Amino acid sequence: STSASSVMHTYKRTSSPRSPTNTGELFTSAHEENVRFIHDTWQCVLRDIKSPQNSERGPQEYVEKNPNPNLHSFTPVDLSDLKKRNTQDSKKS
Repeated sequence: STSASSVMHTYKRTSSPRSPTNTGELFTSAHEENVRFIHDTWQCVLRDIKSPQNSERGPQEYVEKNPNPNLHSFTPVDLSDLKKRNTQDSKKS
């Protein structure tokens, strides 16, 4: 199992494809490094969740004991879909 703290300490910079530049957006190398780190760390979490042998020490879902009633109707946003729609909207104008 890989805990978040050990992932933080064992993270190594990896070479991966840079963000596409044809979208008209420019990303700094620090931004791209942060995105890679979050992506790589999330992939570790997903892998650990699927691994039955790490069920005791693996990632666990946090559930609020006293949920905020204002968030009862909260709907998660698909950021990929939102970006696609924004990109399409900007091309129309």
